[in-house]
Amino acid sequence: MISPQPKFESHVRGLVSVAADLAAAPGAILAPVLIIALATCGPPDAPDVPDSAAATATPDDLAALFAEWREFESPEFTDGVPDYSVDAMAAQYDALPAWRARLDALDSGSWPVADQIDWHLVRAEMNGLDFDHRVRRPWERNPAFYVTIYSAESDVPAHEGPVIHGWIDLWTYDYPLSDEAAAELAGRIGAVPALLEQARANLTGNAHDLWVAGLRSFRRQAAELDALAEEVAGTSDALDAAIASAHAATLGFHDWIEGLADSKTGPSGVGRENYTWYMRNVHLVSYSWEEQVTLMQRELARAHSSLRLEEHRNRDLAPLERIATPEEYDRRLNEAVDDYMLFLKERDVQTVEAYMDPALRAKNGAFTPAAPGEIRNFFSEVNYRDPVVMRAHLHHWIELATLVEAPHASSVRRVPSLYNIWDARSEGLATGMEEMMMHAGLFAGKPRSRELVWIMLAQRAARALSGLYLHGNVFDMEEAVAHSTRWTPRGWLPDAALVRNEQHLYLQQPGYGTSYLTGKIEIEELIAEWAIQEGDAFTLQRFFDTFYASGVIPVTLVRWEMTGVRDEILNGS
Repeated sequence: MISPQPKFESHVRGLVSVAADLAAAPGAILAPVLIIALATCGPPDAPDVPDSAAATATPDDLAALFAEWREFESPEFTDGVPDYSVDAMAAQYDALPAWRARLDALDSGSWPVADQIDWHLVRAEMNGLDFDHRVRRPWERNPAFYVTIYSAESDVPAHEGPVIHGWIDLWTYDYPLSDEAAAELAGRIGAVPALLEQARANLTGNAHDLWVAGLRSFRRQAAELDALAEEVAGTSDALDAAIASAHAATLGFHDWIEGLADSKTGPSGVGRENYTWYMRNVHLVSYSWEEQVTLMQRELARAHSSLRLEEHRNRDLAPLERIATPEEYDRRLNEAVDDYMLFLKERDVQTVEAYMDPALRAKNGAFTPAAPGEIRNFFSEVNYRDPVVMRAHLHHWIELATLVEAPHASSVRRVPSLYNIWDARSEGLATGMEEMMMHAGLFAGKPRSRELVWIMLAQRAARALSGLYLHGNVFDMEEAVAHSTRWTPRGWLPDAALVRNEQHLYLQQPGYGTSYLTGKIEIEELIAEWAIQEGDAFTLQRFFDTFYASGVIPVTLVRWEMTGVRDEILNGS
């Protein structure tokens, strides 16, 4: 793995360039598809556009605008610290209408559908920044926004939830560190104290649940800095000192948050109307807050009732036993990858490429011991009974490998959209694969494994409802935790810390909690619609190969490209 180049400070939300350029740049990161932005780049001005521009606009003009837009979206850096001050954010928001005017001036109506889709992706990002300034305001309301240290790679195209520019992905470095990488990392980590000092001035919001949840985020950052200090101890005096300083600043910031917690009394949710606007104008999901409540209630009831029917059907069968030893774990996890990949290929589910198997197999993990009756992490309870079930969800890693090995031709789609706009497509596919592959025969002869699929669906629906009620200001955090725990079958979600971490993510990122199921539902609807259009020519492999070819973009846009049907939410509101 290649360490980031020292002169670069930001990442996926920065300077946009083609994958070939990234691969050729010495020291640039390309995993899965990360874009590195110059820390010293200031946001460019948005020049006026002459009236004649619309008549002559081309998709190349959109690509150029998109590259400039990504630079503008990143704040200015001073000594490695991004500027999220009141004045800087006010200036960015004041400049935003000019960027939208430039985009609107590119009359894309006569372009090929694929290029029109790219235009709508850029528009969605601009709407996302607008929403951040008007409603979400993470730099003002959300202490966790100022976390910068991340030790593990996400299984989705970018980080889950809002992330500050200049974050540090420790997993992108080779260890032991080279002298150059150690110096670069020391400089970046050395900026943490100044960033947290700025945060104390910026964080004037009154969102109680967001504020309190930030305590866990900074305890986690302190632990990750501890682990890093141990791993790189003695590599360089400058790096040791930078980590120690960042660790002390992190703990001090944690205590500052804690000291103000009792004074934060306001709601944290964005509210029902804002939630609906955000879904339709940023994430391009057509379902309103109220419609999503109905859908999640239906999925929750369907999952529970289907589970009970499966359990009744299987009542004379022995229950699934958990994996008991490291040796059994390694054997069964590798067998699970074999079984899943063979199923995809031999059952003509999709075209299988050589890079897919190792991408999935690399994420098998390692055995974690547990006492008899002790409940591990919820997903481990599934994984340790039949790891094939989770291989279907971990289709994520096949998709991330595809982003690197077979990047989309469009510069707009080649990089992850901002604001987690990809969430319903990415999480919806991974969740959908569990049930869809079950119906396609993945668990033929394994009836007890079918129960695991319904258990996971129930947990997703329960936590999605909790997240919706948080944003609708129906629940507070503890009520959301209790609801998720109660409605997860078999008592497999006793770990309130896990639930709180999930709900904290969903509170920071409207729509993420429901994306697992709204995306699944959208994909199911698309299968039905495309099958009608295709008639006798329909095959599952043709569907999925065509579906994947559109890239990791909202399903409404994939539907437009596959069926020619343009969703009315693309008209804006």
